[in-house]
Amino acid sequence: MYGWTGNMLRIDLATASARYESIPKRLLHEYLGGRGMAIRMMRDYFRLDPFDPNMPLIFSCGPLCGTSAPCSDRLSIISRSPLTGTIFDCTAGGKFARNFKSAGVDLVFISGRSPIPVVVAIKSGNVEFLEGEFLRGMDISSKMELLRSRGSVAAIGPAGENGVLYAGIGVGTENSIGRGGLGAVMGAKNLQALTVSGAFQTSIVDPELFDITVCDILRLFRSSPFLMGPLGISRFGSAALVDLVAQRRMVPTYNFQRTFFEHTGDYSGPALERACVASDCESHFCPIRCVKSSEHGRLLPEYDVLSHFGALNGIRDLQAIIWANRICNNLGMDGVSAAATLAAWSEIRGRFLDSKELSEVLSDIAWSRGEGKVLGLGSRRLTEKLGRPEFSMSVKSLELPAYDPRGAYGMALAYCVNTRGGCHLSASTVFHELLRKPVPTDRFSFSGKARIVSVSEDSNAVADSLAVCRFAFLGIGMEECAALISSATGVDYSAAKLLEIGRRVCMTERFYNCVNGFSRRDDVLPERFFLEPGSDGDGIQTPAISREVFDEQLSKYYHIRDLNEDGCFDNQNFLEDLP
Repeated sequence: MYGWTGNMLRIDLATASARYESIPKRLLHEYLGGRGMAIRMMRDYFRLDPFDPNMPLIFSCGPLCGTSAPCSDRLSIISRSPLTGTIFDCTAGGKFARNFKSAGVDLVFISGRSPIPVVVAIKSGNVEFLEGEFLRGMDISSKMELLRSRGSVAAIGPAGENGVLYAGIGVGTENSIGRGGLGAVMGAKNLQALTVSGAFQTSIVDPELFDITVCDILRLFRSSPFLMGPLGISRFGSAALVDLVAQRRMVPTYNFQRTFFEHTGDYSGPALERACVASDCESHFCPIRCVKSSEHGRLLPEYDVLSHFGALNGIRDLQAIIWANRICNNLGMDGVSAAATLAAWSEIRGRFLDSKELSEVLSDIAWSRGEGKVLGLGSRRLTEKLGRPEFSMSVKSLELPAYDPRGAYGMALAYCVNTRGGCHLSASTVFHELLRKPVPTDRFSFSGKARIVSVSEDSNAVADSLAVCRFAFLGIGMEECAALISSATGVDYSAAKLLEIGRRVCMTERFYNCVNGFSRRDDVLPERFFLEPGSDGDGIQTPAISREVFDEQLSKYYHIRDLNEDGCFDNQNFLEDLP
């Protein structure tokens, strides 16, 4: 088989058993891999509670992983989020994904709960279950160091062991799966770590055409100022966005009370480069290289974490922000949700943390100590317990990232209809609204945004199913992707066919959520954004969002998606009509 391995591995932790299965070619062709294939494999399990032992945790790579396709060494991890209750996917890149594919599998389906802490070691058709009690209580970097002889490592930290609802998974030394609490799902299974290695080589059906397409893509990357320009993310990583978002006056500040922070320059891309001698992390076949590390080899914070431990919490101390990010990565929790939960707590208390307090509070969260126990529940549950639910800046319990929706109305809609919850990654309309020149004024308008959001969702679902970095789509389009996947697999794909697959993935996720009780009442922003304007200045006015116009655009989105006015499906046999 070309592109795919055609194999999946089912692991039952309860019985310490594993078996390999062939994946039907039709499913591979219709769902590609990554997010798409994993969502298809959730079909019989999406109703289960996130902590039910039978709820699967699925690792899934794409057909381009292991090739020379740029930005394709990635994989998705899928389950149901304990933080949001939604079906949840996260992606990560780096050597772990390539070694995962080299183990000879497209997908690993993990279910059950081990009676003891365990490590699952996969190597070229062989699966071992190793006693993992000695790893309990260790941070992620220590676990990876102890297990590195086994290959690449995905591991949880103390936050995952202690059930923090936004616990993450460290994936290799270059990345982490943060959002949604999938590390808590892994911890509930008593799975300390997964290691992967092997010798499988991904085959290409038409190497000559494939190489020509790769060259075309690299040329398009080089022509993108945002990707590879002197001030772009190739140089500064996603920290390049700090100055851009600040210039648009849409920086979430003091728990989204304001949209401008006077000190963003203290932790911008240039400031990070100067302070840390930032350099590229090692990455196979990634010309963009957006992940940066310090001169000591430690991962540096990406944009959302920089901004949320910075402006959102009123902190300008770059070293404190870097240290907070390091604690979150090493103890295994999502920096975005951690920072946003702290900001909500601070607003309720009437006092924001100073930079010296951050590390102790974050450690308490990971170890579930003192006030850390309730902070580990996320901002929605925290604010409800404290009687001030209006201070949780979240959608479907997922804390919003670092783009204030009052400054980009497409993003406001995308946050709400997103199947994961308040996240910008499923529909990255913010780049459409911010990167065009001259600076567009229609970012303060909902006109046409429902269509833009739906197309962006479908495109990003394709990216996640091919397991290609979303940043790549700022330089290329579906036509290049279709040429790449066709020359790799021998299956004839067009741009329209790929978008059809993307829509299928998005709508399947939406259906799962609707069956689990989500509807229009969940597709809404916190009240603050409808009642309070942002921070005007520099000739920019940032008004509150019109609820009436927002509701009209939400209905338009439902119409485009063939949903009813409640945002759900009239056809309850929706899944039966799909492959």
